[in-house]
Amino acid sequence: MNAPQPPISAKVSVRVASSGDAPLILEFIKALAEYERLAHAVEATEADIRRDLFGENPRCFCDIAEADGKPVGFALWFYNYSTFRGRAGIYLEDLFVKPEARGLGAGKALLRRLAQRCMDADLGRLEWSVLNWNTPAIEFYDSLDAAAMEEWTVRRLYGEALQNLAES
Repeated sequence: MNAPQPPISAKVSVRVASSGDAPLILEFIKALAEYERLAHAVEATEADIRRDLFGENPRCFCDIAEADGKPVGFALWFYNYSTFRGRAGIYLEDLFVKPEARGLGAGKALLRRLAQRCMDADLGRLEWSVLNWNTPAIEFYDSLDAAAMEEWTVRRLYGEALQNLAES
């Protein structure tokens, strides 16, 4: 059974997440992981979200998109730094809009808010990664004139490899 479609005329707004949103943020993370075929990889808990987004020393930040007052998506982000540009920027870790709310403009509203934050704070860039098979997302990002950084390859250390390097 398909989820009911929201009205096309829904009013989309973006707000900063609060600590009470931790369960909602985790729900969005799990839904994104399911979409990306990575549900098995989610280890995050509500306690992790509360600590890292709303604790004494926040490590990342989150915005919530709402359509007619109901949460439909989120953007989880943090600051990075470009040594070449000599300026901080924003790295968008996750952007997700519920499938039934896609097409309302929630994703664009979340990205617009991040772009506004960059401009307001004189930041040098907004960047993110996208899975190479995620054609709908790639087409959406292309429609915004987001440049594909094809000459860059993401590398990652985690788990045992991270531990081995730390202990070497």
